[in-house]
Amino acid sequence: MHPGIAYATLAYVIWGLFPLYFQFFRSVSPLEIIAHRTLWSLVFLAAVLIWRRRLAWLAPLLRQPRVLGVFALSALLLAGNWLVYVWAVTNGQVLESSLGYFMLPLVSVALGTVFLHERPRPGQWLAVAIAAAGVAWLTWQTGRLPWAALALALTFGFYGLLRKTAPLGALEGLSLETALLLPLALGYLAWTGQAGQAAWTQAGPGLLAALLAVGPITAVPLLLFAAGARRIPLATLGLLQYISPMLQFVLGVWLLGEVASPARMVGFGLIWAALLCYSLEGLWRQRVARLAM
Repeated sequence: MHPGIAYATLAYVIWGLFPLYFQFFRSVSPLEIIAHRTLWSLVFLAAVLIWRRRLAWLAPLLRQPRVLGVFALSALLLAGNWLVYVWAVTNGQVLESSLGYFMLPLVSVALGTVFLHERPRPGQWLAVAIAAAGVAWLTWQTGRLPWAALALALTFGFYGLLRKTAPLGALEGLSLETALLLPLALGYLAWTGQAGQAAWTQAGPGLLAALLAVGPITAVPLLLFAAGARRIPLATLGLLQYISPMLQFVLGVWLLGEVASPARMVGFGLIWAALLCYSLEGLWRQRVARLAM
């Protein structure tokens, strides 16, 4: 297997299996999980930066308030995405979280059109329209918007939009984002600990180990993804990204006991049809471009 494909596939498989890991935290509030995720991710990332001697970017960056502001905003979007995801998988909403990540490529197309003035091709517009029909169907069937799915897709879509033009790589950017979130994380952990409401102050060895491990488990797939993205075409990476939400969907139905009613499956089917249209159109355009060379 091509190393880039192997790295990216492993990253998406790890992300797809996250719902199983977060079942350990049903007794922990989502905010506390995010606080631990921020703290221990930064500890792990700092160790990696020191080991690889990649700290020279930090001093010049401190003299660029505009860049720091952009990364503060991306950090808040990332934290919001984490919070919604953790809430979903610890509250029996794994199917809806998978729907959010199925929708993400199509949301990215829409954001690129609005903010980057990109011009989607007719096939991409068709995919977005089919996906919108799927969301409308799910809303009509359940009587409410699939807000968790939309929040996941929009927060990560806007996060990707900001990172697309950011001057830092994956490792440095994630390190800066977690460092900017650290005061909020430490403040929350200290406040809940003093009030006797924190799980970590009363956790047994198993739960404490799981909380400590949440940092590396967050950071490792991001680093694998970055390594894969540098080595393979964007079209290949786009197809591989469906591994994660598909695994989440399978876990939700087969292992975690969530119900996929026929009406709900119609909505999912429309989203999958939109993704198929989007992927086939991209592959066809890539083939045409190669033949024209």
